[in-house]
Amino acid sequence: MAAATLSFTDRLLALRDRLYASAAFHRAASSFPLTRPFARRRTREVFDLVAGFVYSQVLSACVKLDLFRKLSQGPMTLTQLALHCQMSNEATDRLLAAAISLRLIESRGTDERGQPRYGLGVLGAPLVENEGVLAMIRHHDTLYSDLADPVALLRGQGPAPALSGFYPYTADDAPAHAGDLAPDHVGNYSQLMAASQPLVAAEILDAYSFDRHHRLLDVGGGEGRFLCSVGARAPHLQLTLFDLPAVAERAKSRFATAGLAQRANAIGGNFLSDPLPTGFDIVSLVRVIHDHDEQRALTILRAIYAALPPGGTLLLAEPMAGTPGAEAMGDAYFGFYLLAMGRGRARTAAQLSALLTQAGFSAIRAVPTRIPLQVRMLVATR
Repeated sequence: MAAATLSFTDRLLALRDRLYASAAFHRAASSFPLTRPFARRRTREVFDLVAGFVYSQVLSACVKLDLFRKLSQGPMTLTQLALHCQMSNEATDRLLAAAISLRLIESRGTDERGQPRYGLGVLGAPLVENEGVLAMIRHHDTLYSDLADPVALLRGQGPAPALSGFYPYTADDAPAHAGDLAPDHVGNYSQLMAASQPLVAAEILDAYSFDRHHRLLDVGGGEGRFLCSVGARAPHLQLTLFDLPAVAERAKSRFATAGLAQRANAIGGNFLSDPLPTGFDIVSLVRVIHDHDEQRALTILRAIYAALPPGGTLLLAEPMAGTPGAEAMGDAYFGFYLLAMGRGRARTAAQLSALLTQAGFSAIRAVPTRIPLQVRMLVATR
C-alpha cells in the first residue's frame, strides 16, 4: 500500500512499530527514568513468550513429582525433597529455583540445622486439590508433542496429531462410527472431562438458578459430573444425560455411586446423527460446541431446538474467545488445542449468538460468571 493512502492511524502505528523495532530506542527508553518501567515490562513480556514452553515444563515436572501435594503437608528441606523426587540434590535445587521464580514454590527459611526449607507458593497452593487443572497439565504431554512443528500442523502436513484420536467425535467418520466405540476408547477423554468439570459446574450453578425448571437434559455430558453437581444443588430436578453409549454407561455408574439413580438417567446415542430425547424444559451444552466446526455445531443446536418445547431453555457454557482479560486463552490456547484435535474453534459470545439465532433460538442473553476465563454462559429460548 502506498504511503499516501495510509490513514493517520496506520501512519501512527507504523511509527510505533519502527520505534519498538529500534535497538537505539530500546536503549534510550531503558535509560530514561520515566520510560524505564515500561521498557522493562515489554522486555519481560517478550521474554515470557520466548520462554513460556520452559515455564510450562517446570510446572509439568512439579505435577509429575507430586510436589504440591507433598509440600501441602508442611515445609521440607532440599534433602527431603530430593529423596521424594528420587533425584540428586543438584537437580532438585535446579527445579526448586525454577519453581520459586514462577511462584509455584517459595523459600521458607532454614531448619534447626541451617538447611533451607521450601513450601507452597501462591500459584502452587491452588493446584493441590484442583484435579481438573492437574489432569490438563498431565494431558499436555500429548498437546506438546502435536505442537512440536506448529507450521506443519497449520498446513496439515505430517502425521495426524495424537489429540485427533483422543476425542471420539472429531474423526471425519464420527457420525458413522461413534456409537460403536468401546468403553476403553472413550475412557481417557471421559476421565479428563470429568476431572475438569467440577469447577466449571460450580461457576455455572453460582450464576444460574434451576429453580424454575423441572427436567434437564445434558447433551454431551460425559460421565455425568455436571449433572451430579446440578443434582446436589437442585434436588427437585429430574436429570438425563445424552452421550455415546459407552460414555452413557459410565455416567449411569457415577449416578448410582452419587445416590442419584432414582432421578438421573443416561441415554446412549450420537448427537450428530440421532434425534435427541424430548420432554425436557431445559437442555445444557457444557463445553461441547467449541469442539465442532460450524456445520456440526449447527447440527447439534438444531437438534436441541427440535427436542425442546416452545418456551424451552438452552444453557450453553464454555470458554469463549474474546474474553476480556483472557484473550490469549481463547485464540491462542484453545485455537491451537482445537486445531490439534482436528476440529472446532473457540468462538466469541457474538459468534455463538449468531449460531443460536441461525438454529432458531431467540431471547439470547449472556449470564455473567465469576471467572469468565474458565467458562462463560449464554441462555437462549426455543
